[in-house]
Amino acid sequence: MRRILAATLAASVGLLIGAGVIPASASAHREPGYTPPPIDWGKCASAGLNARGAECGFLVVPLDYAKPKGTKIKLAVSRIKHTSSAAQYQGVMLTNPGGPGGSGLTLSVLGEYVPDNAGSYFDWIGFDPRGVGSSVPALTCDVNYAGYNRPFYVPVTKQLEKTWLAKAKGYSKACDKAGGELLDHVKTTDTVADMESLRKALGQKQINYYGFSYGTYLGQVYATLHPDKVRKFVWDGVVNPDRVWYDANLDQDIQFDKNMDVYFAWVAKYDSIYHLGKTAKVVKQKYYSTLYSLIKKPAAGKIGPDEWNDIFVSAGYYVFGWEQTTEAFAAWVNDKDPSLLLEQYPEPGAAGSDNGYAMYLAVQCSDVKWPTNWSKWQRDNWRIHAKYPFMAWNNAWYNAPCITWGAKPGTPVEIKGKKAPEILLIAETNDAATPYSGALRVRQLFPKSVLVEGVGGTTHSGSLNGVACTDDIIADYLATGELPDRVRGNRSDAQCDPVPQPVPSAGSASTFSKKAEAGLPADVRAEIGVR
Repeated sequence: MRRILAATLAASVGLLIGAGVIPASASAHREPGYTPPPIDWGKCASAGLNARGAECGFLVVPLDYAKPKGTKIKLAVSRIKHTSSAAQYQGVMLTNPGGPGGSGLTLSVLGEYVPDNAGSYFDWIGFDPRGVGSSVPALTCDVNYAGYNRPFYVPVTKQLEKTWLAKAKGYSKACDKAGGELLDHVKTTDTVADMESLRKALGQKQINYYGFSYGTYLGQVYATLHPDKVRKFVWDGVVNPDRVWYDANLDQDIQFDKNMDVYFAWVAKYDSIYHLGKTAKVVKQKYYSTLYSLIKKPAAGKIGPDEWNDIFVSAGYYVFGWEQTTEAFAAWVNDKDPSLLLEQYPEPGAAGSDNGYAMYLAVQCSDVKWPTNWSKWQRDNWRIHAKYPFMAWNNAWYNAPCITWGAKPGTPVEIKGKKAPEILLIAETNDAATPYSGALRVRQLFPKSVLVEGVGGTTHSGSLNGVACTDDIIADYLATGELPDRVRGNRSDAQCDPVPQPVPSAGSASTFSKKAEAGLPADVRAEIGVR
């Protein structure tokens, strides 16, 4: 779903390769369908991967699977091999960090964070989906699109509305020009076909898979189309397949607004540190009054109301980073110091910096036909904004390039899970990016699945972060296949604590970002792209 456009190590983990596509003659067609050539494994560009003994290479696949002898593209792949005995080895574990558009090349490190050494039984596979990161070609449309001090998100005047519509149309046009033929072949079904090619290239009859956020939808489509190839699948932050994709974004807006009230209450709880108000109501008022003040006078001439809103979106996604966000909030409100805001929203315009956003749109805009009647967008977003204003128009404009997207839209796969084996679902009750109702729906569609609920939590895709109840269930499933019993009714099968809210202290708030969290450290989460 909608990703946070935050700085990652995408540039440093990329493989040094030539640009463009591979001529058709570079890969042999070996059997009906498509059989890829072996991956030529070598060293990785990422120091973190090399330190773990990882191997990197490229998977060669057709741009268009309907023309397997035609133009080829390359997908960047990494592998960290199992360290268990041969008898304990359980095959490959493909991974996906979500997005769509998230770079997954370094996600092969995930196995080391599974408790009880249960990750050691698998070869962990990270890969950049087609169009993403170090894969060739990689889509970039306009690196300055998310620049500083943009027009106010909320279209309170006709001129603002026209400005944003033109801006969104301009981005879709830039992507159409930059992407060319690639844009017609980046649907979820194309990446599922790539996963099948990866399975073949790795010599596996079945795959294991760990997917976050959008990666859960990717897994749903794979398990529907290839149920006999499914072994152990973990889906964390579960997408509702009935709502892809326009309706899913409207669903997000409601829960994000509710989650921000939880965040504002947390800020008020620590008023002795941040001095932003002793009640959630007061903190919330300061958030919105500051937002409106930035319309006329942006912080440092750069952080306007949109950038301010973007900075706080992460607080609705998860509890990670609440301290840094709040410190920036307090520094500006109390001291008029914009430096921490600028750290939270860094200078845009780096080469390829819009790749994640471009590929997010490329997938979602072409997966399914979006409404092209602007009056529908107006009605739906003003209706939601009236009660849940935090992110309604932010999200609307984020997705608005889909109105004029150049690629021909597809028809989503009807998700059917009756033939799939046991699958582990994980969701927190108040996940905003993938609302909990989606996890319940997928539990219905996959009758052998088991759902673990982080009760009361607001974190999206937070597994392997030190919550023993959840992480031990994951470890048991991966090691032995054991899962909690499935219960009757439309509810979770096991209940665990959520990822805990941080507990700041007056002396630690400014240095928290340098400390590792329990379980999967924050810096590692950033490196592997897990949001």
